[in-house]
Formats: sequence, structure tokens, C-alpha cells
Amino acid sequence: MPEVWIRLSTADRRRNWFWTAALTLVCAGTTVAVSLVEPEADHWRWAGGCAIVWLAAVVYTINRGYGRTLLTAQGMAFRTFFSRRRLPWVEIVRVERRSHTARSGEWWYLRVVRVRGRDLAVPGAFTSRRYDRDFERKLALIEDYLRRAAAGEEGNPRSAPRH
Repeated sequence: MPEVWIRLSTADRRRNWFWTAALTLVCAGTTVAVSLVEPEADHWRWAGGCAIVWLAAVVYTINRGYGRTLLTAQGMAFRTFFSRRRLPWVEIVRVERRSHTARSGEWWYLRVVRVRGRDLAVPGAFTSRRYDRDFERKLALIEDYLRRAAAGEEGNPRSAPRH
């Protein structure tokens, strides 16, 4: 099986930058509004709190936007700005499409369900569009690699008969 990268398209990364900029404007507006309303002693506390929330949100959106996954015959390699992780196919039970709903909208992402341990998000595989062909293609590709790996390994615990 050839190695394949799963990542956001250029248009999706641009959309991610747009929302990062929108978040920056909201946090900057909140900081200015609070500093004008609050007394001098308290407005630095509010500004610092807004800055911390903004920084955490920006780091999250940039990390999410530039995360990617490499599919190989041996397994999956997750890459983000802050982490690198390899996961062999024998440790993966299935890949699930999950959704998250908030006041601002809904988005979908992929999670890898492991034999042991917590589920892991697949970097480079999320969307906010209800019927996104690219997202569905990524899910089908990962499931195809998982299916091929399960069929080709004798020592795979998923292929052993269960009693």
C-alpha cells in the first residue's frame, strides 16, 4: 500500500485562518470593552484573562488546521505542531465519525478507537460542512487501509476467532 497523507486542503486551511482572525477580533474587542468599563485596577486582570483565552484558542485552531496523518502499510502516523505519534493497525479497532454541536454550529471529525487506551482524534480530518466529499473520502481511505491491514496480518487480534 502506498503512503498517503491526510490533511486539510488549502481552502480549508484558509477557512481555519479566517476563523482564527475572527476569534482574534472578538477577543480584542472584549478586551477593549472591558478595559473601558472596568476600573483601572481591574482592567489589567480582565485583559490578561482575555489574552490567555485568546492564546489558548489560537494555538488550538492553528494546531488543528496544520495537523496531518500519514497512512502506511504498518499503521498511522499523527503529526501536529506539538506531538508525533505512531499507531500500528493492530492497535486500532475502528474509525468513527463523530459530531460536535455548539451554539455557533456543528462540525464533524474522525476518531480512532483503540484496543486499549483512549480514543484519538485524527489530525487533518474535520469539517463543518454537512456533506463534505473530501471528509467522506478521508474516512473511506482510512477504513480501506484498516481493512487491508486486518486481512493481511495473521497475528491480528481482530481476525482471531472469538469464543
